[in-house]
Amino acid sequence: MDSILNAAALALATGDVLGALNRVALRNDPAALALRGIAMAQLGDLPRARELLKQAARGFGRQESVARARCILAEAEIALVSRDLTWPDRRLEAAQAVLANRGDRANAAHAAIIAARRHLLLGHLDHADEQLALLAPETLSPALLASYWLVHAGMDIRRLRVASARQALQHADAAARRSGIEGLVAEVEAASLPLDGPAALLRRHGVEAAVSLDEVEALLASDTLVADATRNALRQGNELVSLATRPVLFALLRTLAEAWPGDASRETLLKRAFHARHADESHRARLRVEMTRLRQLITPLADVSATPAGFRLVPKRGEAVVLAFPLEDQSAAVMALLADGELWSSSALALVLDTSARTVQRALQGLQEAGKVQAVGRGRAQRWTLLTLPGFPTTLLLPGAG
Repeated sequence: MDSILNAAALALATGDVLGALNRVALRNDPAALALRGIAMAQLGDLPRARELLKQAARGFGRQESVARARCILAEAEIALVSRDLTWPDRRLEAAQAVLANRGDRANAAHAAIIAARRHLLLGHLDHADEQLALLAPETLSPALLASYWLVHAGMDIRRLRVASARQALQHADAAARRSGIEGLVAEVEAASLPLDGPAALLRRHGVEAAVSLDEVEALLASDTLVADATRNALRQGNELVSLATRPVLFALLRTLAEAWPGDASRETLLKRAFHARHADESHRARLRVEMTRLRQLITPLADVSATPAGFRLVPKRGEAVVLAFPLEDQSAAVMALLADGELWSSSALALVLDTSARTVQRALQGLQEAGKVQAVGRGRAQRWTLLTLPGFPTTLLLPGAG
């Protein structure tokens, strides 16, 4: 690499994007095209950046496998930022192997961090762990080290390890400031926001209050019986009964927990679980059947007893509370993902939320009519972003939080 390319690469590494472009803007050799592509990506022109990187990769010869792998690495990062989650991750794995085998440890580490970030976004926390386990933090540059700790913090937040997340973000902030890259410092500061302020709603004895992530973590570690509407489960300490695939049973459980220590009437239970406007004998028979199923599933933690008016939840120990999403309409999860400030396609949202594209499109249409989101572009290039920020940090709405 000649001195001009070296200077451009150094400028990019320190965040001087315009300085890098000034040096290579008029050059069309593969190395210069690659640097221009990275610079354009940092300026936000992702389509042009992707085009330049593809041209650069085609320009490198067969003997220049490392250079081609670096272009693929940059493409993978652009795909992640632009939320192109259908981009083939096998290409990144192959590039990572080439870089590692040819001794480019810095870019191999960068590839592992990008892979971990993608897994984190999709809620695949174990796979993200595997990628980070390949790295030795003490060998990373300040910029890569900041990204490394950001991924760690993201996983800790999803797993409600709040103290560990705070420590990881402190490490990330220190590394970002050492790197001198202002955008990276801002990214760390933005990642810290979910740790401050309310993150969920707690309903206890008929009173609803906002709680922070620290309070959620303490609640789930206590002996309190928690009907957890963020994961459709009944939790108490280390014990958990998942009702994620039994929405009717969880609706009954939540209604009982909201009424505790009193009972919930049969009419309320039928309305909440079955959306029945008028209770007839068939509805009442179904309610008895579903209550029997619920009682059998939650036996390790609680019982359900019949009362003259309806049914009552009876914890084996402790009190019963409900932990709920800060936003509970059908579009809440979509807003949680859009809150990261990136432009999302409806297909990417559907992939992360593990739902149909049509469901996501209906949610987006409703949010657009409510003035909460806006569309950018048309057709296959259409992307979505928030117009207004939600009233709560939405950490608990993201996949893989528990």
